[in-house]
Amino acid sequence: MKYIFAILGMVASFFIIKYRESLGQSFGEAEWMRYVGGIYGLMVLIGILIFYWSLATLTGTEEIFFAPIIWLIPGMSTPPPS
Repeated sequence: MKYIFAILGMVASFFIIKYRESLGQSFGEAEWMRYVGGIYGLMVLIGILIFYWSLATLTGTEEIFFAPIIWLIPGMSTPPPS
């Protein structure tokens, strides 16, 4: 089932990037979005993130993909085997 969601995520990321103007107009623009390129830049970043997340799920490399995030959040990393 996770492979189906990963493929749907890849398709959704394509459509997020393709229709970013209409999606951006439906969400509106907040002040903090200007630091990442506005609503259209944010839509592109979200589409790229979803695409790579789906690709990591298909290839089974989510641990490598999320390793920097897991290292930064205390309590998320698993202790080494003893």
